[in-house]
Amino acid sequence: MTTTTPSGVTAPTTVRAASIPLPRTLVTRDTDRMRRYREYLDYHEGRRGGPPRSGRDRVHTFNYARAIVEKGASYLVTDHRPLVHPLTNGVEARREAVAAETLLREVWDANDLARLDIETEIDTATLGDGAFKVTWDEHERRVIVSAPDVQGLYVWWHGDDVRRVARVAARYEMAADSLAEQTGRAPRAIGGVRPSTVEVVEVWTPARFDLWVQDELIESRVNPYGAIPYVIYPNLPRPKQFWGVSDIEPIKEPLEELNRALTQLGRILELSGNPIAVLENVEEARDIAVQPGAVWEIPDQARAYLLDLLQGGGVRLHVDYVGLIYRTLHDLAETPRIAFGDGQGDRSGISLQMELDPLLRRVARKRLIRTAAMRRRDALVLKVLAHHTERTFEGIRTDIEWGPIFSRDPGSMLPASISPVASSAPV
Repeated sequence: MTTTTPSGVTAPTTVRAASIPLPRTLVTRDTDRMRRYREYLDYHEGRRGGPPRSGRDRVHTFNYARAIVEKGASYLVTDHRPLVHPLTNGVEARREAVAAETLLREVWDANDLARLDIETEIDTATLGDGAFKVTWDEHERRVIVSAPDVQGLYVWWHGDDVRRVARVAARYEMAADSLAEQTGRAPRAIGGVRPSTVEVVEVWTPARFDLWVQDELIESRVNPYGAIPYVIYPNLPRPKQFWGVSDIEPIKEPLEELNRALTQLGRILELSGNPIAVLENVEEARDIAVQPGAVWEIPDQARAYLLDLLQGGGVRLHVDYVGLIYRTLHDLAETPRIAFGDGQGDRSGISLQMELDPLLRRVARKRLIRTAAMRRRDALVLKVLAHHTERTFEGIRTDIEWGPIFSRDPGSMLPASISPVASSAPV
């Protein structure tokens, strides 16, 4: 008996019993990480980051989280392409490198990786972690590169070395029709009703592949690739930890304080445009309207006036405070205001370079991580191709070439040093 898995690999099926279904153990695993993911997604979608809502009071929530994440992604993911270098100088080695690079570019084009990489970068910067998956589509007879949701990924590693991944579990929902088509099994009915979607868990180690459906192990066999087909990497690393740091993490408090301060300032200005009438020594008042030409009748010894919330320069203090929070937000995000196009007059190239230096250094740190991840992704592509096409790709190493961060033109004042073409070093 043979089955075709959701990963597209056809092989004989053997099933091993398990005392406790692994999918059940995932429910309580990494709960803090999943909570962080949900929180960061709320910030990115504008559902958080503002002051608490109460009654009908209008609350300002400006979605700077998304703006900063997407601005950083646009600077980081410029034009890039795969490179393959021979490990020796022989003619045959160079020919193999050229052939492998041609195949890689075909895979990149077929999977539209230029678009996938920018989408994945936004997701990675938001959540703090990113992932790629490389598999083979038996129907189309080609390599499939995807970016699975890290909210469904669970990782085990060897001892205290988080760089040596021992096992990866991927949990996701699958349409019942697709499951029946790919595995030949219809989902189990629950309460007499057959579900339209089912939970599927793939478990990969370098040696084995297990497939769970509805907490039942339906397939277990040798991993044909000899490698886990996932590349999981951090947005920015936490020292000695596998999972990374979101771009939103350091700016959560400034986001909330900025929206609170702007909401407060907005209320002051709104009240100033609709002034409050103050009556002193008046026990009862009717038909007191603040409008042009209004006449008020008040008793003797009484006084009436409009409350001026703008007197004494008090609003200036609020504006200055908002500016201070605004600067703090950009400092912690390492994304200077000039990155949003606020040039504030003519400046020399050196001045621009100094102002953009925090962002450029952040991009450089991230590119080290992305380059390593994409090189591992390309190595997996070649491994999967070798398995299904009976070709060999030996004596080569993969690399990534990045385009310049800034476009260059003859009249530009930007020095060449801040628009480099970066590529990875061999690892």
